[in-house]
Amino acid sequence: MRIVLLSRVEQLGVIGDVVEVKPGYARNFLLPQQKALRATPANLERFQNMKAEIEANNLKLKSEAEKLAAKMEHASIILVRNASDSGFLFGSVRSGDIAEQLAEQGFAISKSQVRIAAPIKSIGNYMVEVVLHPEVFTEVPLRVMTTQEQVTVAEEEEGLQQDGEQQDENTEVES
Repeated sequence: MRIVLLSRVEQLGVIGDVVEVKPGYARNFLLPQQKALRATPANLERFQNMKAEIEANNLKLKSEAEKLAAKMEHASIILVRNASDSGFLFGSVRSGDIAEQLAEQGFAISKSQVRIAAPIKSIGNYMVEVVLHPEVFTEVPLRVMTTQEQVTVAEEEEGLQQDGEQQDENTEVES
């Protein structure tokens, strides 16, 4: 099925591209999500009339996403989970868990925006990708721990590191 894209779709194309996709992908995902139109002559003409508006809206959304990414630069997530003595979790960390933690920090992120490279099934440190816009991504550090005491120690260490960084910045400004 030939379609014209109304927004950037990863591994498919950018706004205005006319691409060939499988009918099910178009009917079940692209068309209902309003990410594409069928590439009929009438729709191509309609797209040409709407192109400037679509691109302006895309730039607005992208700039908002970039601002949010800048705010998220200092975000970090610490999750407490039950684990075996060898460090394997009883269960796993899901994208919904990460989205909830980010929401508690004031970031309106849905679980579909969180990308986990591989299932998180053990304690440790990870980097989680958050897709804010088809063209804007950010990474958030994730720590999975087993007790609240470890969390307290980690937060104290983080606070000391941030204080040290601020002191370094202050000495550089004074020099």
